[in-house]
Amino acid sequence: MVKRAYSPKEIAMKTYKTLPWSGRWAECFGLPEENSTWFISGASAAGKSSFVMQLARELTTYGQVLYLSYEEGVSQSFQGRIKLFEMEKCQGWFRVVTENTIEDLTARLKKRHSAKFIIVDSFQESGWEWPETKKLIETFPRKSFIFISMEAKGQPLGKPALRLRYKAGVKVRVVGFRAYCQGRFNPDAGNSFVVWKEGILRTSNKI
Repeated sequence: MVKRAYSPKEIAMKTYKTLPWSGRWAECFGLPEENSTWFISGASAAGKSSFVMQLARELTTYGQVLYLSYEEGVSQSFQGRIKLFEMEKCQGWFRVVTENTIEDLTARLKKRHSAKFIIVDSFQESGWEWPETKKLIETFPRKSFIFISMEAKGQPLGKPALRLRYKAGVKVRVVGFRAYCQGRFNPDAGNSFVVWKEGILRTSNKI
């Protein structure tokens, strides 16, 4: 069966449900669709984990967030960020899972009132390959998947992560406690989201 072809007028008239955030979130990341695929990468100790938790906190304003903590579990450092960003105030809108196969996750997401935003931290620790990850995203077109990636020499670690980065609509790289949007929704290439102001100052003083 031949698939439909869209005219320029039809495309111009399409409407999209975007994240209704404002302030520094909109300034740095624009207004991406609520079901966008995110890819967040960064070196160790650059502020990536703190940025992700701040993002999770913001997203609870717009729907339930499921955090797949494959890399850290519920370790002391993870607990520290939960307390630092007062995630207890998001009770009922934020859940953490430490062990879940992609089949388990699929079953969970098929349930009524399942999470709208799914954070996978990290993609490498999930052990998922590109084909099954692509299938997961396509199975739930109304949900937003946010993948956190390790880096090696400034690049996502592993070929599946590289494929995933190209698929993602919102690409974010965290460097020196700043998050830079490198995706299709970048409103200002020179803008950055300050993850930790004190960390930036400490890093600057060492230069």
